[in-house]
Amino acid sequence: MSEELLEFEDYQDYQDDEEVLADTKIYQKYLTFSSDGLLFGIDTNNIMEIITNATPIKLPMVPNFVKGIINLRGQIVPIVDMRLRMGKSEIEYDEKSCIIVLDMDNTELGIIVDSVDQVLDIEEERISRNHKRSEELVSGMISLPNQSVILILDCEAIING
Repeated sequence: MSEELLEFEDYQDYQDDEEVLADTKIYQKYLTFSSDGLLFGIDTNNIMEIITNATPIKLPMVPNFVKGIINLRGQIVPIVDMRLRMGKSEIEYDEKSCIIVLDMDNTELGIIVDSVDQVLDIEEERISRNHKRSEELVSGMISLPNQSVILILDCEAIING
């Protein structure tokens, strides 16, 4: 009789472990920001820092979306305006505008955004990945309970594009 009890207890432990594994979900932190009325998310692993008071030095003969460069503690960082990169119209920067400095494989790039919103924990499997690559700067999207949509920014596309 004690053997049966041990077997049941072992089975119960196994069931408990399975429930824990079933409830284990993979979450990633995403910083959300807006640009031209769109809500974007960036994996926080790609973010070095957020700067609010830097003015890029203009460069000649670069695409219009490249606003220039900044010197960030001895590192030269190119700055891209997200609105212009998306083909939208330029706006006057205000107190909400800021530069998000990205670091992808030791390549740094700053992007100017309209405003930074918040950091969200997003369940990775809820992100609908863009397999057709029809939108070059977006790698996926996720719908939020309030009916808004976050476009997941493809940092590699910005750096390599």
